Amino acid sequence: MSQPFDICIRGDGIVGRTLALLLARERLHVGLVSHPAPAKPGVASAAPDVRAYALNAKSRALLESLRCWPDAQHATEVLAMRVLGDDGGEVNFSAQQLQVPGLTWIVDVPVLEAQLAAAVRFQPLIELLDAPQPASLTVICEGKASRTRAEFGIDFEITRYPQTAIAARLACEIPHGQTARQWFTHGEILAFLPLAGPQGNSVAIVWSVRDDRVEALLAASPAEFCQQLQVASQGCLGQLTLSSERCAWPLQSARAERWVGSHEGKAWALAGDAAHNVHPLAGQGLNLGLSDVAALAQTLHEREYWRSVGDEKLLRRYERARKAEVLAMGATMDGLQQLFSQSSAAWQAARNWGMNGFERSGLVKQWVARQAMGF
Repeated sequence: MSQPFDICIRGDGIVGRTLALLLARERLHVGLVSHPAPAKPGVASAAPDVRAYALNAKSRALLESLRCWPDAQHATEVLAMRVLGDDGGEVNFSAQQLQVPGLTWIVDVPVLEAQLAAAVRFQPLIELLDAPQPASLTVICEGKASRTRAEFGIDFEITRYPQTAIAARLACEIPHGQTARQWFTHGEILAFLPLAGPQGNSVAIVWSVRDDRVEALLAASPAEFCQQLQVASQGCLGQLTLSSERCAWPLQSARAERWVGSHEGKAWALAGDAAHNVHPLAGQGLNLGLSDVAALAQTLHEREYWRSVGDEKLLRRYERARKAEVLAMGATMDGLQQLFSQSSAAWQAARNWGMNGFERSGLVKQWVARQAMGF
């Protein structure tokens, strides 16, 4: 491409590719730098990606606007959600009761990544790069282990949880019925996310377990692993069969003190996991990242004609627009994780009482649900 880049995006995951497509739609020249994905502990590098994301209505609308939303087999609509505590606490959500088409959609990560990659290849204003190139603005979308963030000297405050997430895919004897399920037990959190469309009988799991249990769970035979899942899930989907490799990663909350700035005279901005990490218990991580890039693209779209895309005052608007929501979500997830990690009987009784109270809270429950759904 003969012209210099307006924007160089470092990181070509879901967040980086989405941003590149949004900016190219604004007729900006974009360089997209590919970075190899970091190896995941407990799984061979050549193994298929077993991750699935819960995406809300706002994220769906954004991806549909780019014509990158997967089909119904790979974006399973969730019509009900059931959350169970460890002493009789229970919270239920229903799309019908809330009068919405779906609570969320469970999206197969490799399919979404492939659709975004195809869209990027057909966009002439995006050039794929092996290394960063000079630009008026560099946007860092490299994830929580960003090398550029460290290179630029950006402070990233990390709080490590004493938990590790284990992800895998399961085949289930009983179809999931488009219901997402979650259990809070003994300081651990297990989620079953429905896959393979409305009639599917497979789920993606995210199991946040104590660090001292990870090694044994990864080393367990498939039958032993599924037996432990059977107990933790109270047998709700019948016989379980492991249908993928297992992968694991340590859990943390983190945030960058600054989201925008300059390095060696050139402007930069953070987006997605490079700017913030939250506990996965509510499945909001990618939703927050997609909201970041939507807000950044909107800020650049609305800029005064005489401002460069690297104008610091302009970028501060983006930072202010996103920081409050992200900080609130991070604090909420951290508080819930801390609440359910307490092992005493008093804490157990209090949190289950709180769950049942929230279940009966009517308008409060509806408001919280609609916020999480992106409405």
